[in-house]
Amino acid sequence: MPSSFPPDRPFTAADLPSYDATRQQLRGLLQCGVVKQLLFGVYVPGTWADTPTNRARAAAAVLPDHCVLVDRTAASLHGIDVFDYAELDVPPDVEVASIDGATATRRSGFLGGKRDLLADEIMTIEGARVTTPIRTACDIACLRGRRRAIGVLDAFRARFGITESELSFMLRRFGGRRGVTQLRELIPLSRPDVDSQPESWIRIDINDEGFPMPESQVWVWLPDGRQVRVENAFEHLRIAVEYDGEAHHSSEADRNHDRVRRDALADAGWIIIVVRREGLTDLGRNQWLAELEAAFVDRAPHLATKRAYARSPLTRPRRHRRR
Repeated sequence: MPSSFPPDRPFTAADLPSYDATRQQLRGLLQCGVVKQLLFGVYVPGTWADTPTNRARAAAAVLPDHCVLVDRTAASLHGIDVFDYAELDVPPDVEVASIDGATATRRSGFLGGKRDLLADEIMTIEGARVTTPIRTACDIACLRGRRRAIGVLDAFRARFGITESELSFMLRRFGGRRGVTQLRELIPLSRPDVDSQPESWIRIDINDEGFPMPESQVWVWLPDGRQVRVENAFEHLRIAVEYDGEAHHSSEADRNHDRVRRDALADAGWIIIVVRREGLTDLGRNQWLAELEAAFVDRAPHLATKRAYARSPLTRPRRHRRR
């Protein structure tokens, strides 16, 4: 068997002659786990994990030129994770759109559709045609819920340096499309300096609950002369809401560092409200929002009674209204 087979990339049975390999050899490699079928008719090295990114790479081996990877699949190729954790228990379908009036794909393992895309909204990554970062961000911000939308806009702005004016220019392409109202509203609320999507979700929850919009990042001088960065902060009130994700705040060393840092912030007069994973649920959200309201009562009583909207962007009722 040639040393180049199996290749360290996706391939199909139609590619076997180019490797001087046979279907029998392929079956043998499948049986011993050296190769596996990641998508229908697409084979990859057995060491490849079944992830949205790898599925997108595999899709490039079988998709025709009129098909473009879009939405969450495109985001994965751009390095932005838009999938809910539970969704990954069952590998999601590859999201793909046909352009130029071509019929939507019905291939197994793909979620096909049609989309009007301009040439400058398409690029190539690892052999796959995929929507550009700014087009992908705007597409997802129309399709997904409000929290996911702002998280994606922030994430793409941070990773690719996308400006608010660039997003506003792209907005013209979405006239009349479903979800464009949400996109139009969230573009000016998006920020380019957010470290994680949960931080974005917290910021939009604060805004939608009726509080003033916090600054996404603020640098604070501590009494000992150090400078630290505080997220979702009301600088003049010295109130901040920070998210402690499991990746960087779970070990004993991480928790000790957080404790020392926040003690120093408290000495500097800051109220730091800490949100962890459970704070992203409805019950948890209500708890830290109550803490935030108490902080506003203490620091800014005139702002503690929150704004009222003729039409709330959230479905849950507000607890207080100002008329």
